[in-house]
Amino acid sequence: QVQVVESGGGLVQPGGSLRLSCAASGNIFSILAMGWYRQALGKQRELVASITSGGTTNYLDSVKGRFTISRDTAKNTVYLQMGSLKPEDTAVYYCNVDSLPIATMRKTTYWGQGTQVTVSS
Repeated sequence: QVQVVESGGGLVQPGGSLRLSCAASGNIFSILAMGWYRQALGKQRELVASITSGGTTNYLDSVKGRFTISRDTAKNTVYLQMGSLKPEDTAVYYCNVDSLPIATMRKTTYWGQGTQVTVSS
């Protein structure tokens, strides 16, 4: 069993910053990649940023230069530092983990429960 727990959401004014954290725990052989998705009300879920086990990062065009994804491999934790936040960044942010669980040794994707980020004055 693998658990994914996010934290760090909240209400912030436009131009402000927030840092999201996501920790994966349980019977994990290895983590292949971790990432953050978001889903705004009435819209489809979209990939915001991801980072592979080798450190390769990928960003949604609209967040490039404002958001930074990083990871602590020893803690199976990924962070999303969000800056210069805009109202259009308002969404529920979900952590995504691609891992090899010990029980199956097959690539499996796990999701966190989501954390609300609201950018408003």
